[in-house]
Amino acid sequence: MKRVAAIDCGTNSIRLLVADADPATGELKDLDRRMQIVRLGQGVDRTGRLAPEALERTFAACREYAAVIKGLGAEQIRFVATSASRDAENRDDFVRGVVDILGVEPEVITGDQEAEFSFNGATKELTGRADLERPFLVVDIGGGSTEFVLGAESVRAARSVDVGCVRMTERHLVHEGEISDPPAPGQIAAIKADVAAALDHAEETVPLREAATLVGLAGSVTTVAAIALGLSQYDSEAIHHARISLAKVREITDRLLSSTHAERAAIPVMHPGRVDVIAAGALVLLSVMERVGAGEVVVSEHDILDGIAWSLAG
Repeated sequence: MKRVAAIDCGTNSIRLLVADADPATGELKDLDRRMQIVRLGQGVDRTGRLAPEALERTFAACREYAAVIKGLGAEQIRFVATSASRDAENRDDFVRGVVDILGVEPEVITGDQEAEFSFNGATKELTGRADLERPFLVVDIGGGSTEFVLGAESVRAARSVDVGCVRMTERHLVHEGEISDPPAPGQIAAIKADVAAALDHAEETVPLREAATLVGLAGSVTTVAAIALGLSQYDSEAIHHARISLAKVREITDRLLSSTHAERAAIPVMHPGRVDVIAAGALVLLSVMERVGAGEVVVSEHDILDGIAWSLAG
């Protein structure tokens, strides 16, 4: 057993997993798993820079995580930073702040590395399932980017594209500084066009339509699943490995795209930090399912964070 700490800092959220990993059995036992919405990618698509207030929100979360890691006595820490910090001109400010707080340098990984971590985290416990056909297509819908990874026991092809729930919201749903509530048909069409172009790009590398099982990761997917299951509160155990049909995803996406901020916020399982970006995230998921020809998506609560933890345990 090795006690490890994994941190995944994305465009919308920063997450921590402290776990005991046993490479011999393939078991990863959670000791602490938590998430904060910090919106690190706020405005990056427009300005090319990380906003000072976004950096401070992220550093505050890092200080909390440092206390948790110290309290649990993790032997190793790995901090992986994804899309927003990959794109920003002032990424050095971000790196210095993380090193000062946690004592480790954030690894600003490539999209392909991000995809491999996501695949390993999501599929390690699925490989023995007789009811799921291979190959898997793992789709990780983040705030700034979406990763596509095709493989069975290992990665066969991967591609990251710059389409995510925050990026699509900021690019297409903001008018005169305010998020459209609900979006106009032209704004929805613009998101669909962006996602279609991104899927064309992904298909240059990843044969999406060869997928036998679609596995969906990250907050947009798990939130849609929680709504589909009719949960009164967010329940990771109920969501993990739930199978949500294309028809249900389409129904929920239509509902989210036609609802107001107040109506989305009133959904019991909705995290306050996702209210403004969930409609775009659901539309990305629906577009992927339609392109792949998937009748359902298998939802996983295990993702890049678990993949990062496994990378320390080997």
